[in-house]
Parts: sequence; C-alpha cells; structure tokens
Amino acid sequence: MEDPCDVETYKGVGVRLVSPISGKVSYISSANSSIKPVVGMKFNSIENAFTFYKAYALSSGFSIRKHTEYIEKTKGVLSVRFIILKKSITIFFVHKEDVMFLPAARRVDHVKENAIQALAAINLGPVRAFNILKSLMGGYAEVGATKADFKNYKRDLNKYIGEYDADMIVQLILNKKKHLPNFTCEYTVKEDWTLGGLFWADDVSKTNYMMFGDVVGFDATYRSNKYDMVFVPFTGIDNHNRNVTLGAAILGSETADAYRWLLRTYINTFGNPPQVIVTDQDAAMKKAILDVGSVLYSITPDEFEKQWDIILSDFGLSNHSWLHEIYGLRKDWIPAYYQDEKLSGLMRTTSRCESENNFFNQFCNPTSILVEFYGHFESAIEAQRYEHRKNDHDTRYTEPELWSAFVLEKQAAQIFTRTILLDKQLEIDDALNNCLSYFKVMIRIEDMTLSCSCNRFDQFGLICRHIFYVLRVSDIKEYPKKYVLRHWTRDAVPNSSLRSEFIPEGCDKNWYEVKAIVRDIKATNDYIINILVTNKDELSGYCDYLKSYKSKADEVEMVAPEHL
Repeated sequence: MEDPCDVETYKGVGVRLVSPISGKVSYISSANSSIKPVVGMKFNSIENAFTFYKAYALSSGFSIRKHTEYIEKTKGVLSVRFIILKKSITIFFVHKEDVMFLPAARRVDHVKENAIQALAAINLGPVRAFNILKSLMGGYAEVGATKADFKNYKRDLNKYIGEYDADMIVQLILNKKKHLPNFTCEYTVKEDWTLGGLFWADDVSKTNYMMFGDVVGFDATYRSNKYDMVFVPFTGIDNHNRNVTLGAAILGSETADAYRWLLRTYINTFGNPPQVIVTDQDAAMKKAILDVGSVLYSITPDEFEKQWDIILSDFGLSNHSWLHEIYGLRKDWIPAYYQDEKLSGLMRTTSRCESENNFFNQFCNPTSILVEFYGHFESAIEAQRYEHRKNDHDTRYTEPELWSAFVLEKQAAQIFTRTILLDKQLEIDDALNNCLSYFKVMIRIEDMTLSCSCNRFDQFGLICRHIFYVLRVSDIKEYPKKYVLRHWTRDAVPNSSLRSEFIPEGCDKNWYEVKAIVRDIKATNDYIINILVTNKDELSGYCDYLKSYKSKADEVEMVAPEHL
C-alpha cells in the first residue's frame, strides 16, 4: 500500500519558510524575476503600477486590490499602497490550480463582454454564455471568470441602463437614422412623457416593400419586453413565399389613436399604402385602418363555415359528393376568404402574422429591457435576411429536378424561384394526370389572354392547373409572359447586405476598419488551426508565435518600469 506520508499534500505557490524561533510560516514567491517588484521602480501612472503588481501577485498565488484611502502625495510624486487580499492570516499563497478563483484573476474583459452581448442578442443568458465559452475555451480555468461574474456583468449593465431605457433605444435608433442612408424612424410620447410609440424601417425593408408591399399583414404581440409594450411587425411575402418584415414598431398601448399614428407613419415612410392590409378582429385596429383610409381586409372563414353548414342542412345536401369535393377546394375559391384586390389570397388568414410573431419570439424575451429587445430584433432580421439570401442562392446556382417533359415546366424553372417552381410543378402534374375541371377556362390565342373561374391567378398571382391543362391541349410552347408576376421571379429584388451597419455615436472614426480587422483575425486564426490541427509540431510553433506576440500586447497596455 502507498504510504500516506508519501502522498503530495496541498502546497501553495512559492517556497515555504518556517521561522525556527516563532514558528511563523511565510512564503517567498517563485515568480520569474523579470516580473518581481524591485525597490526604486517608477511607473507613469497608478494603473500601470497596479497592472504590473497584479501580474506579479497572480503568478505568486495571491491577489491584491487598490485601497484609495492610502493614496497620498509626497514631494509631488503620487504613491499608492496595494492591499493583499487573503482569507487566512497564516497562508494566503494559494495553490497554482486555485489562482483562477482569486478576484484579480477574474475579469469580464472586452472579449467576454462581446460574447455575453452577442449571445444575449439570440436570447441566450449569461449562464449559457459562460457554459458556451467554457466549452469553446477548454475548461473553467480558461474562461478567466465565473458564472457569477457573467451574471453580475449583465445585472450591472441592465441596472446602469435602468430608467433611461426608453431614452436609450430612441437615441440608438435616431443615431441609425443619422448615419445610415434611407433609414427611417419616428417616435411619439404620451401625456406623461413616457414612450407612446416607436417605428423604424431600414433601406432593405423599403426595397422589399417596393416589391412585396401590395399585401401587408400586421398584428400586435405582448411579451416581447419587460414592460409588456406591444410589438408590431409589418409582414409581407417574398418571392420564395416566405415571410419578410417590412418595418416594425413598439407601442405603449393598443388604442385606436396609437394604431392610427402608426399607420400614418407607415404610409408616410413608404409613400403609398398597401393594396390590402390583413389583420385580426381587434376593434382598435379596424377603426384605425378605416380612419387612415387603407383597405381593411379582415378574414372570417368561420362565418363561411357556418353558412355552408346551414345551406347543406336546409337543402339536404350533406351527402352530396360533388359539393363535398368542391368544399375540399374551398381555400382556392371561397369569396369569403378574399376581396377583389389582386393577390389578396396571399394572406388568407392572420396565420402569417402569427407565424411572424412566433419567429420573433424565438429571439425575444419577456424580461428584456427595450435596448435588449432591439438587439433581439436585429438578430431576428439578420436570420431572416440570411435565409432569403440562401434561398436566392439555391434558386440561382442549383439545378431543379423536372417532373415532366412539358416545355412550360422547363421554362418556369428558368423564371421562378425554387419554391414557386414547386407550386407550378404540382399544378402541372395535376393538369397532365388528373385534371377534372369544375371551372370555366377562357383562352384568347391572339394576345394570350387567360382566365379561370377558380380565380387563382387573381388571388395568388399563380396560374392554376385548369389553365395549364388548356395550355397543354392548345399546344402552347411559350410560358405566357402576361402571367409572370415579378413578385415570384428569381431576381425580384437585387442582392443586398444581410445587415446594414453604422458607426455608433462616440465610437472611433476607424470603427469600420477595427471591426474588419477583428473579423479577419478570427477567420485567419480558425483557418490556421484547421490546417495545422493534424500537425502537432507546426501547431506548437504557431502557439509559440502567438505567445511571443502576447508580450507585445502587454507592452501596449503596460509601460515597462524603469530602475533608478
């Protein structure tokens, strides 16, 4: 068995000395002589002296802090004493593995602050941020801070913002208006000088509105911030049949006056109202929409369902096979779902708005302050625009699989986005294989004018299977250009940046360049690690190079001391 006396016991950093007379235990630091304090050293500031002495303390296994009451001026020279922090009077040199727990060894620095804020933008709190960094950096000791430090930083930041939260978000968005081209924001205050409403839309939203703003849905949702203010995103449908945000607002109340202000602001921003506004049955919204003069498109399919059941019951048609079949197609033809405006069928119900709210809720947090909420919003918009760019890429640079030899399908693949092509393929497939039309199709060959009593093109801007059937039997070889809506085409909008950037107020004029350099450093470092990870010797050489540069970085932060 192992002799207990031979087991290494807990030892502090440094050389342990015991006085033969008093028995007092002391330690002599084993830190490198290059970082040990020497009598007569001079520093050009207290901060530089503190940085130097803190590095020495940590390498020796103890922690220090400044104690301002000991600062005094002597013969025109500013001097200061540093107080040693210790939990025990007899031993305060901790084991090297415990140095990470010393207060001076823990710091939420610039990199950690950025990580906390970046992860908060996607609704991950400080504890999750800590756990992610711990995993990425290789352990608790490598983080250089504790979970409590992360939580305290977030708490102190929110506390600092405090009652100025509304002022800060207004100033933040006004600053964007100042620095970003074509960025619009408007706000209003209530009688008690609290924030009544705030609306914003950037240049990408405006570009999207020009193309996809004919039908717009908007709905209010709570639980987006700690004040239960109403978040109101305006939603359109892009050329991939996906939701696209066309501006957004937060409101302090759900009154008709608040919605009236918002709608007028929205129309003034974009220059013209949408053809159709889709919303829920909220009375205040209805009143505001009618007062402003836009078209109210309030969909009530339940009313149709009730009347349909009454008719079937009154006339004994409940088991009528044709009516049963046509009822299954009700979303394509029931007038109760639509009005006569073009493309009104794009938003048949407020489910589009509800899905938009659910999308934002993935990024938002009911306990968020307003400044945090706006960061969450920007993260959501960035994700949405990234997905749009990805869909554009897939449409432009990958080849779709064709389902048939029908020439119009091949042409459609060159005209429409991938999502809309799938719709065409489904309609063409039905036209070729099982089209039994209950609808009347009209075709005028001279000018290629087409119509169908199912009214699908008017409601969605998409040709129906019934028309495709007639085009096939009429041996039409060219896709009817009159029925190609730019809304659904591959190049409906030009490529745009995923996220507009601006220089925050008070930041250095080289802010853009600094951000670009930081991104370049991170990308380069990742690239090198990926290349060298299988070559231990080269990887070690790269690590040594980085460590050698670390001393240069220290010199930037701390001026080297001079000896007398």
